[in-house]
Amino acid sequence: MSVSASASHHEFTDDRPLDVAHLDRRSLTTELCDSLAEADDAERELIRARLVEVNMRVARAVASHYRNRGVDADDLEQVAYVGLAKAARGFDPGLGHDFLTYAVPTIRGEVRRWFRDSCWMVRPARRVQETRAQVTACIEELVQELGETPSPVDVADRLDIAVAEVEEAIAADGCYHASSLDSPGGNGVGTLADVLGEVDDAFSRAEERASLAPLVRGLSDRDRETLALRYFHQWTQEQIAGQLGVTQMQVSRILSRITAQLREQLGDGLLAA
Repeated sequence: MSVSASASHHEFTDDRPLDVAHLDRRSLTTELCDSLAEADDAERELIRARLVEVNMRVARAVASHYRNRGVDADDLEQVAYVGLAKAARGFDPGLGHDFLTYAVPTIRGEVRRWFRDSCWMVRPARRVQETRAQVTACIEELVQELGETPSPVDVADRLDIAVAEVEEAIAADGCYHASSLDSPGGNGVGTLADVLGEVDDAFSRAEERASLAPLVRGLSDRDRETLALRYFHQWTQEQIAGQLGVTQMQVSRILSRITAQLREQLGDGLLAA
C-alpha cells in the first residue's frame, strides 16, 4: 500500500534529502515557526513544507512505536509523514507553543486513526470505536490549546464523559492485525519467533524526549538542575543534596514531585516509572 500525503500534494518517499541532527533540527524548527507569523500565503506553504522536511525523523520515531503489529513498516512511516504534514498545516505559531508539542500527538493520532480504520484484528464495540474517534480529535484540539499533551481527565471534562471511557478508548489501540510467530522470517530462514530481539531504546525513547522537552523547559531552574544532575549526570541523591545545600530527603521529595508533575502533564503513560 502507498499512502498519499495530500497535505503537500505528493507522496512521501525514502528519498530523504534532509535528515538533520537533533540540535540543528530544533533550531531550524524554531526559526521556521518564528518566520510563519510574518510570511504571506505563498511563503507559508514553503515554510510548512520545510517544517515537514526538517522533522521527518521525528515522524519516523513516532512510527517506530507502532511496529511489529502486523503492518508494513513503509506504510506506517507514510502515515506518520501525513500526520506530520497535518501538524505543519494546523500549527498556529501565534499561540506561543512549541511545534513538536503539537506535532507529536498529531502524528500519533494520525497513526492511531489508520490502525483504527484499517488494521483491527479484534474490532471493539461500536461504542468504543465512536468514543475513540472523539477522544483522538479532542486530544489534538487540546494539544493546540494547552501546548501540552492533555490528561485523560482533561479529555473527559471536554467531552463530558467518564474518565474510564476515555481510558477504554485509548486502550483499544491494541486490537490490530498480528502476524503469526510461525511465519517465515524476512530472509526466508527460520520463523519470526527465531529472530525476535529487543527494542532499540534509542528509538523507543525518541517520542518521550520530544514530548518531555517543552515540559522540562517550563520547570524552575532548580528543578531542571536537579533533573540534570540525577538523570543526565547520574549523581546520587546525596551528591545532589551537597550541591543544592539541602538534605537527601529533600532531594528525594523534589525528584518525586517533579516526576509526578511531568507524568501528570504527559497524561498518557509516556513517562517511564
